[in-house]
Amino acid sequence: MQNHTLNATLREQTGKNVATLREKRLIPAVLYGNKVQNQNLTVPRSEFEKTYKAAGASSLVSLVVGEQTPVMVLIQDVQRDPRVNEVQHIDFYQVNMAEKLTAQVQFKFIGESKAVKTLGGILLKNATQVEVRCLPKDLVHEIEVDISGLQTFDDVITIKDITIPAGIEILDDVSNIVVSVTPPVSEEELKRSLEGKPEENVEAVKVEEKGKKEEEEKKYPHHPHAIRSSCHDWCCRTARFRKRKNEFDDSKEIQCGANQIF
Repeated sequence: MQNHTLNATLREQTGKNVATLREKRLIPAVLYGNKVQNQNLTVPRSEFEKTYKAAGASSLVSLVVGEQTPVMVLIQDVQRDPRVNEVQHIDFYQVNMAEKLTAQVQFKFIGESKAVKTLGGILLKNATQVEVRCLPKDLVHEIEVDISGLQTFDDVITIKDITIPAGIEILDDVSNIVVSVTPPVSEEELKRSLEGKPEENVEAVKVEEKGKKEEEEKKYPHHPHAIRSSCHDWCCRTARFRKRKNEFDDSKEIQCGANQIF
């Protein structure tokens, strides 16, 4: 098991005052655990990013807080600013080395599948992690899944087919499929699939919306919301239609005139 070490210092700043720490490239953190006194900490941003990349959430980290005796922790929770993807806060969970814990361990897919390389199939990863229970010393960063056994499109790899490291108990259903291979889609099948899609008649939509608008204007001749509501419906339906007609890139969001995202 690879050893990971991270240095931290005690902090007094809390609440809004921690903003000044982030400006100094320090990340606010908290240390907690069963029968453990909570401690407010800071860790250097660059040092944490390096450790987290190597350890992830399922590897033990030796946390050194000032002159205190190092403690073994798991990086339990990492909060990020979605605008810049920078870590804003960290939770460290101090483990009891004599008690079993539960954790999610990532799968690492290795090897080469004949069904993919030779037959042109598409690899389907039905699961990317598994829940386990073990003593902290037995916890691993990842579990390898050898896909070389996928020779045909009928082959699958379930959890029970995977070699699990000693001391680890699997909590998920061992009959769950982890990875399989699906046949490639031919141009003919793709064409038939596209031709079978029902198309909405945009002219019929226009007539229908025009009728709704006239009805609302008759009902509420001086009410501005009647016209705005009709326009909103028309914009939304037209945007949906144009996206189905592939006038927009499916990977991009569409925003209609009524400020609705599709």
